[in-house]
Amino acid sequence: MEPRYDHTKESKIYDLWEKSGAFSPSPSTNHHSPFTIIMPPPNASDPLHIGHAREVATQDILIRYHRMKGGPTLWLPGADHAGIETQFVFEKKLKEKGKSRFDFDRDTLYKMIWDYAQNNKSCMESQLKILGASCDWTRNKFTLDPDIIKTVYQTFKKMFDDGFIYRGAKMVNYCPRCGTNFSQLEVETVEREDLLYFIDYGTITIATTRPETIFADCAVAVNPKDKRYKNLIGKTANIPLINRAIPIIADKLVDIATGTGALKITPAHDPIDFEIGKVHNLAFISVIDEKGRMINTPKKYLGMKVESARKEVVKDLEASEKIIKTEKIKHIVGTCYRDHGLIEPKPSEQWFLKIKPLTEPALKAIEKGEIKFAAAKYKKIAIYWLKNLYDWNISRQIVWGIQIPAWHCGQCKKWVITGGVQPKKCEGCGNTKLVQDTDTFDTWFSSSQWPFATLKASPFAGDFEYFYPTTVMDPSYDILPFWVIRMIMLGLYVTKKVPFKHVLLHGLVRDRFGVKISKSKGNVIDPIEMINKYGADALRVASIWGILVENDNCLSEENIRGQRNFVNKIWNASRFVMQFTKTADKNALFESKIKTVIQEVTNHLENFRLSQAAEFLYSEFWHWYCDEAIEEAKLGKIGANQMRSALETFLKLLHPFVPFVTEAVWQETKLGGPKELLINSPWPKI
Repeated sequence: MEPRYDHTKESKIYDLWEKSGAFSPSPSTNHHSPFTIIMPPPNASDPLHIGHAREVATQDILIRYHRMKGGPTLWLPGADHAGIETQFVFEKKLKEKGKSRFDFDRDTLYKMIWDYAQNNKSCMESQLKILGASCDWTRNKFTLDPDIIKTVYQTFKKMFDDGFIYRGAKMVNYCPRCGTNFSQLEVETVEREDLLYFIDYGTITIATTRPETIFADCAVAVNPKDKRYKNLIGKTANIPLINRAIPIIADKLVDIATGTGALKITPAHDPIDFEIGKVHNLAFISVIDEKGRMINTPKKYLGMKVESARKEVVKDLEASEKIIKTEKIKHIVGTCYRDHGLIEPKPSEQWFLKIKPLTEPALKAIEKGEIKFAAAKYKKIAIYWLKNLYDWNISRQIVWGIQIPAWHCGQCKKWVITGGVQPKKCEGCGNTKLVQDTDTFDTWFSSSQWPFATLKASPFAGDFEYFYPTTVMDPSYDILPFWVIRMIMLGLYVTKKVPFKHVLLHGLVRDRFGVKISKSKGNVIDPIEMINKYGADALRVASIWGILVENDNCLSEENIRGQRNFVNKIWNASRFVMQFTKTADKNALFESKIKTVIQEVTNHLENFRLSQAAEFLYSEFWHWYCDEAIEEAKLGKIGANQMRSALETFLKLLHPFVPFVTEAVWQETKLGGPKELLINSPWPKI
């Protein structure tokens, strides 16, 4: 063996594994239950980040452990087109070149993003291999593969036929910068301080944080129980600056204690106002367009952005002596999860998915234990969201994604829904000139079908029947409401089975000070740069070290460097032990200790305690085997064969955590024979 471990040769080891076929399972005939993980597909918007390194380490540890246990073990890889996420990143790159999405027709823009995503996808796959991900590349999938799209279309058609999908006009969450609406879960709610303006409407005073929308007011509403305004109901108020009379109405949705208790009703720009407007048959006047600029206002404000218009309207109201007073107020506002700018509520006709018929089976499956959460707190969060979801707006006004298979008939105004095949004529009136909806599916709608869609689209017959339901789903905890609960809902709906049996949510990676890692903060840790310096094994162990799987991990280069020392220790100790020649009587205490180590590590892994398993192995290998047992072997108390047998055991136990160095030692020492790979060797028996 060379004096030092050379981590730059790790790619050769990976090639050895892949060429051996070790990653590809075959259905078992020996009654072994399969162990299956469908990889949460990384977004095709960018190369992998440090969070992916932790996710890969977590899943690969479990996969390698179960593979060594002997059962058919499948880790199916893939990538997500990631809808608005990828288009948003691509548009930022266009902006750097002085371009925007509006400079290209739909097909051209789609092709440009496709090429960009494919480049990222190839890069990600290379990075996964560098990280040591022992996934089955023969089953690799992409959310825009034709066979995946076919499954998504079939699900949409089935849901429509079952009455779960409908098209309707509702108040949606619209981002004027991204140019699309979002579902309830994609809106980030933040508390911020704004001014509350008390404005004179002639007969009554209203209070609002949005004076720029007064031109869209259609009424002033008061609570019917509010004695202050009892005599004003049925009379009129007057919108300042445009001198338009609007009715004063009564509605129980008005909060007596908020502001003046008189609410200006702007049905086109507020969710509560929208509901009040429907009940009272009010007009819907929009004064903010899809680009976030003012429309349908006095000429002075036309084309202004919302914030600028607000300042000008306030200035003019002050000049007209219509602002009675202002107060600072802390309130909750909705922001876009992509650019963190304000969301504009607006009424729009969209495709919606009824949620309640889907949440009830999901709740039952969780409560009956058909799906188990490794961390109890996330079970509670999942149940909370399942009980508090609104109908899901699944249509998006973007180019990048799966176009909705719905065709509109201009003659009878009906929608024709198919499983993806363009209809020849309208089923209602026979019209042959149908136009497909240009909207695309919310990316979470397609990715929520990922577990069963990937296996149904497998190139190997019988994969879905054999490997579904899958065993473990292991994404980061921040997408529990976005993705995990939706996979449960759609999996149960389509397959009548849960999509996975265990939910193992892992924490995020933060910097050494506990701060969230981001480019803007300048604290990014590049996983490939760290691997080039210290090797993949060091990064893998550092990413799971010292914390429960479900908790955030504070990571620094020092942590990774420290684990590189452990990797070197494995190499050096193995090299030293293989030089032993002394024989001795069998040491029973030594054998008992080895069995205890096997039992402890196995128990930790069976219960998803990955960090505890790694830390225990670190301690037992370094401080017991190296510091104590090797010294006793030098004195002749433990024989060479016993030490080598123990080394063989440790290499197997360590392999899921540090696969490269253990495989390198295995090949150098030939402990398993001249041709055997460690990745295929059996897990030590207790």
